[in-house]
Amino acid sequence: MAESLTIIVRSKQYLATQKPVNLALGYRNPHGYGFSFGSRRSIHERVSSHFKGIAVMTDDKSTMSSTEEDLENIGIFHIDPSLKPYKDHFKYRLKRYVDQKKLIEEYEGGLEEFSQGYLKFGFNREEGGIVYCEWAPAAQEAQIIGDFNGWDGSNHQMEKNQFGVWSIRIPDTDGNSAIPHNSRVKFRFRHGDGVWVDRIPAWIKYATVDPTRFAAPYDGVYWDPPLSERYQFKYPRPPKPKAPRIYEAHVGMSSFEPRINSYREFADEILPRIRANNYNTVQLMAVMEHSYYASFGYHVTNFFAVSSRSGTPEDLKYLIDKAHSLGLQVLMDVIHSHASNNVTDGLNGFDVGQTSQDSYFHTGDRGYHKLWDSRLFNYANWEVLRFLLSNLRWWLEEFKFDGFRFDGVTSMLYHHHGINIAFTGDYNEYFSEATDVDAVVYLMLANCLIHSILPDATVIAEDVSGMPGLGQPVSDGGIGFDYRLAMAIPDKWIDYLKNKNDYAWSMKEISWSLTNRRYTEKCVSYAESHDQAIVGDKTVAFLLMDEEMYSGMSSLVDASPIVERGIALQKMIHFITMALGGEGYLNFMGNEFGHPEWIDFPREGNGWSYEKCRRQWNLVDTDHLRYKFMNAFDRAMNLLDDKFSFLASTKQIVSSADDDDKVIVFERGDLIFVFNFHPENTYEGYKVGCDLPGKYRVALDSDAWEFGGRGRVGHDVDHFTSPEGIPGVPETNFNNRPNSFKVLSPARTCVAYYRVEESQEDDDNNSLVGVEETSAAADVAKIPDESASTESEDIKLDGVKETLAAADVAKIPDESAPLESEDSNLDVVKEPLAAANAEVTKISGELVSVETEGINLDKLEETIVAASVESEVVRDKPEDAAN
Repeated sequence: MAESLTIIVRSKQYLATQKPVNLALGYRNPHGYGFSFGSRRSIHERVSSHFKGIAVMTDDKSTMSSTEEDLENIGIFHIDPSLKPYKDHFKYRLKRYVDQKKLIEEYEGGLEEFSQGYLKFGFNREEGGIVYCEWAPAAQEAQIIGDFNGWDGSNHQMEKNQFGVWSIRIPDTDGNSAIPHNSRVKFRFRHGDGVWVDRIPAWIKYATVDPTRFAAPYDGVYWDPPLSERYQFKYPRPPKPKAPRIYEAHVGMSSFEPRINSYREFADEILPRIRANNYNTVQLMAVMEHSYYASFGYHVTNFFAVSSRSGTPEDLKYLIDKAHSLGLQVLMDVIHSHASNNVTDGLNGFDVGQTSQDSYFHTGDRGYHKLWDSRLFNYANWEVLRFLLSNLRWWLEEFKFDGFRFDGVTSMLYHHHGINIAFTGDYNEYFSEATDVDAVVYLMLANCLIHSILPDATVIAEDVSGMPGLGQPVSDGGIGFDYRLAMAIPDKWIDYLKNKNDYAWSMKEISWSLTNRRYTEKCVSYAESHDQAIVGDKTVAFLLMDEEMYSGMSSLVDASPIVERGIALQKMIHFITMALGGEGYLNFMGNEFGHPEWIDFPREGNGWSYEKCRRQWNLVDTDHLRYKFMNAFDRAMNLLDDKFSFLASTKQIVSSADDDDKVIVFERGDLIFVFNFHPENTYEGYKVGCDLPGKYRVALDSDAWEFGGRGRVGHDVDHFTSPEGIPGVPETNFNNRPNSFKVLSPARTCVAYYRVEESQEDDDNNSLVGVEETSAAADVAKIPDESASTESEDIKLDGVKETLAAADVAKIPDESAPLESEDSNLDVVKEPLAAANAEVTKISGELVSVETEGINLDKLEETIVAASVESEVVRDKPEDAAN
């Protein structure tokens, strides 16, 4: 295929960068109230056949039965009153949505039946034969051809009904299917100018290519394995996590070797790595078939087909089932924003110049994305809706995916597709004639369908515009996504790393960029995804260390200033993005250990090389290389959220963002975070504001030896609070916090602190609370192929040290003696809160963190208790949960 290399970077990079806007609470004064509606279509066709449907979805006034009372009381206006000037827009699109659903109910029996189009279209077994159906209104004649009839369709002519649907029934031969499983098939049709063309069936479940022929066309494959060869799912879907910690992965480029990896190899070799780093969700890229590998999977040719270059549909099922056995949910990167321009192999081949109502795509300029070189769907078309909604259901039910990440949502939401548009937060940018209401209604229908099939599904929108209501329920007038990707965050980090020296970094700007999201609309934050790793760009680690990543990563020698700075900032950037940037977190495969180099898919320009289209796992597996430090910290970040659930907490308060000190202090859930971005200054006795009085200890420390730090922060130090100001009068408090404590904050480090409950005080007979639980993730790489995570029966000191390294709870000397008593219990002593407060008042407030030379064995059990602390999440009022 001759698609240009430029389309490799077809994700958000061609959309305008989102500027910082005042949307944290979702209230912004609009600059104007204008909104006008496009012309309305009328129903031009009614249906009564087996394939109930109309060519174009409509919004005729006669079908609008939603009461004005219901539409006046749209829930989103209670959340954001500043949206009320755009009530007409919300009423219009909500009416469109309600009426589309009613039309589907009237003519198709409802979304449930409508979204099972794959049971009617494509190839389906019926008693005594196979029925094949295809929507191709522009065809004058049609045949089915393949290996089964020697590619001669003269004896397999198809019949067309009044709705442009061609069908044929092929009876079995001697009790056997006339079309053998795994044999090649194509749809042959003649269009208006008399030319016959061969196309891959639109609803094909599998498509392959002859690997021995360069640029060979793909063939559709009839996939109907016998029962003995079908993969049977063994494990249930794991429970939906409180907050997704997402590992974005590309199966093909996941091998250490310069080749395309398989679904089964990924399942057996990569999934255990993901689980060991305490992620709870895997997001798979490039699942839908795409004939051009270098498109990164974004130029889809066959929407119902698994990418054959990594294996069969049964192999993908094995991967998903294996992930579920490890407790990992699996999301799919779904591309419904556009389709490949490829005519020979893709859906675009069905467009032979017919009108928009008879095509999957818009005609003319509206049907073509000039930057992506791809075709754009006509979301008002009945059969397009059937195709796309059925596609979502297919992946959920046939493959047991747990949700989706919708790609290119910005392109869908607006007629201008976000091209050359700088979104400023003015509400007129979101609600005007530029809004593609057809696409908005489709997304509302899609989210309604997904959550009706799988109520616990996770659905994420890739949107750079920040459209208000994108993450609100459809019932409240929103579009219905669970999360939106916080796409402005990685752009901010790239800007800082490329254009600002360390002393010019603004703590206020960083904290603002991370907290700039709409109240009640959840975001998935990330410092870098695949977008920041593609050819021509650099990962965070590569931007920080560049060529030193090739020569300066050995831990057998002292780190250079560049490497020391790079590793320190890589940890800090990822951690503050996770802790402050959203209600979920995403990392792209390899970035957790600072994978060097960009991703460059095989193409003509690099001699079709796979050298940079793989992951060098050997770097993190080599014990004397510093990549292991970044990986260990990534594991500890995720483990911290496992223990404290701070990502899911609505309590988020930035108490200090000091541009002089270069320090950011904030509370998230039950934790206090202190980030010191200063290149040189270490602060002793640095005063930190907090909510609750009591005793605080280190929960995670980026400066620990286990993470390549210098071990300057003492983990056995108790930090006692002092009251601040007049109780109940915030303006008299320290940074508006009623209590404070003092810490040691070394330059370029971040530390999270947790509050110690009285019931968690040390006892000489403490048991190893939570060690088996936390070590399960670290040991998961050893899990057999078909088994779920197993519990360790015998805990040895080496295993404890590995666990504590992951959790960053202590530095355990190698010479420590073996731990005793697996069954000793923690004696809990609860003292009245009044007694605790009385103790606090006796503290001078001058206590500071001290540097420790080592931790003796007596402190080991105390440290393990710290690692297993679980506290109830403190949830503030909405007005306190803002920036």
